[in-house]
Amino acid sequence: MSSSTEQNPLADEDSSGIAKRFRGFLPVVVDVETGGFVAATDALLEIAAVIIRLDDDGRVHPGETIRYHVKPFAGARLDPASLEVTGIDRAILVGHNAFFDLQFLNAVVERTNIKRNPFHPFSSFDTVTLGGLAVGQTVLGRAVVAAGFEWDESQAHSAAYDAEMTALLFCEIVNRFKPIYEVATR
Repeated sequence: MSSSTEQNPLADEDSSGIAKRFRGFLPVVVDVETGGFVAATDALLEIAAVIIRLDDDGRVHPGETIRYHVKPFAGARLDPASLEVTGIDRAILVGHNAFFDLQFLNAVVERTNIKRNPFHPFSSFDTVTLGGLAVGQTVLGRAVVAAGFEWDESQAHSAAYDAEMTALLFCEIVNRFKPIYEVATR
């Protein structure tokens, strides 16, 4: 795997505030680009992650983007149709269609015999559902635009771009619901 960053993005993180906000979990937006749709047999080609940060006012913001190109495992299936489209102590995955991304991550963890998966094994925040609730859109590009951001279709289906846009959308939605969260935690 090759990385666009080699430093630990959490090294200087004071996560007490964000840990309290998300029940001890650090939200990490993840997007994967794959060689198909079956996690057990299809190649993971690219992965990107955006760490969510909490400011002093309790608002969340996208942090640093980490991006890796992944060399497919021996015998991995590469579906040509999929290839046309693609052109932490404890974390909870945030994704657009999060179940899909989490399936591939869990398959990689199992295949590589990683003893301690940093992500919760089945829980996630899904911006498809959150987008439908908060801005009336479930397609990532449409939800991003409905939330007030620009969408560049020519960059879509890059793990880094999709993760960054998903992070913007997630933060916007969480920040919109901040007053409700504050009332609920009094």
